[in-house]
Amino acid sequence: MDFSRYRDDGPKWRRRNSCASRLVPLALLALGWTAVAPAWADNPGYDRPGLGFNPATLDAGELTLEQGLPSWSEDRQDGIRNAQYSADSLLRLGLGHALELQFGDSFYNHLQLSGPGIHQDSNGRGDSSVALKLALPSSSTSFSWGLLGSVEFTDGARDFRNDQRQYLLGMALSEQLNPSDSIGAYLEDVRAGGADSYTVAINRSHALTPTLTIYGEAVWQRPADSRAGTLAGAGLAWQVSRRVQLDAGFRRRVSGPLATWWAGLGASMFFGH
Repeated sequence: MDFSRYRDDGPKWRRRNSCASRLVPLALLALGWTAVAPAWADNPGYDRPGLGFNPATLDAGELTLEQGLPSWSEDRQDGIRNAQYSADSLLRLGLGHALELQFGDSFYNHLQLSGPGIHQDSNGRGDSSVALKLALPSSSTSFSWGLLGSVEFTDGARDFRNDQRQYLLGMALSEQLNPSDSIGAYLEDVRAGGADSYTVAINRSHALTPTLTIYGEAVWQRPADSRAGTLAGAGLAWQVSRRVQLDAGFRRRVSGPLATWWAGLGASMFFGH
């Protein structure tokens, strides 16, 4: 299962995490090109959808663009409704030797707050991030695992930036049970301002057809400033071609002080040699 890089289910006004107006035109042009490009490249998969990332890395010089179209989250607390829309962009570049460099940003964010005596609408860019992914060696062709470390800066607009720089360390594990089924796990520690938040996600996916896959996931999260909570989600990924994937997914809060809903659409494009 290819996990997504989208990690934060919390609203910006409460958690202030961020994850693509300038990249959106590029994504649309790339989508048109890849839809008609020859499908001879060896595509190792995408980091979308779901929580986490794909343990496999791109070969040296290969590139993917993974674009949210966008994602939406909603929370209700003390009579206040919070809704946010974000178009997250992820650019992945293969370095070779099982290494991959990633650049993330969200150039478009829209926040709506409403409640008794409260009405706010704001737009702005989110924080940028840079990450390095390492695919770890495995003696089994059915098992893969990898590490990802990233730093997220505080360069976004006021309503969409972190209070402090964030440092993330994540591990993804995947086991292919048979040609149609796989299971995976994702472990994450995010450190900011001397405090840590944790995420543990378990995933199960099933290929309905050679090009259409569905998945379900169960998530445990403990924010640094709050008690732990749980989420449940599901989604699908459609391989339009070997160079293009479309995806859709959602998560719903089961317990704890997490966002009530999260849902998103995305498109991923692969540029091989």
